[in-house]
Amino acid sequence: MQNKVSDNNSSQQPDNSWIAELVRTIVLSIFLALGIRSFVAEARWIPSGSMERTLHGTNNQWEADKIIVDKLSYKFSSPKRGDIVVFSPTQELQKESFKDAFIKRVIGLPGDKIELRDGQVYINNKPLQEKYLDADQRTSIDVCRSEINPSYLSKPQTIPPNSYVVLGDNRNNSYDSRCWGLVPKENIIGHAVFRFWPLNRVGEIDKSPVYP
Repeated sequence: MQNKVSDNNSSQQPDNSWIAELVRTIVLSIFLALGIRSFVAEARWIPSGSMERTLHGTNNQWEADKIIVDKLSYKFSSPKRGDIVVFSPTQELQKESFKDAFIKRVIGLPGDKIELRDGQVYINNKPLQEKYLDADQRTSIDVCRSEINPSYLSKPQTIPPNSYVVLGDNRNNSYDSRCWGLVPKENIIGHAVFRFWPLNRVGEIDKSPVYP
């Protein structure tokens, strides 16, 4: 079969198939990008200092740590103690008009008995060794806002199924489960796994284990 060749004098319409292909490619790229963000991973920046010194946060996003959040792994497994998670505001937080996502570290798992004693976390009556905390950090309810209802960890609690206690690494300046309570698993957006900014701190986010 001979190849068909046309010249400028041809009466045939110009071949616009490349335009259609380009449009299809752009649409597919956008779809894949949105799909990845919706189902696999997404980038976020840290807007507050509640996770210092593990993650640097500031309201200037160009000075804040930027991270990748794995949104897929918790579809097949449960959060582990020590994981840093991003979650949408719980019902209690929504009552206080919080709308933006939070980032904290998982401390208490379903079935755990958790309590605070002398500025330290106890899990199932054993002190938690938290190597990522600065020496001057104490875990108490002193940081909680003054409210009519007592702070959640003002007394020992047993964590129900599919719920987690989360705390900020900057215990002296973190509004977390001590005050407002549990995070349901359904609220957890994903696991913070990698820091890509600033360049001198690129790498996996601190996974220091915690031992009950």
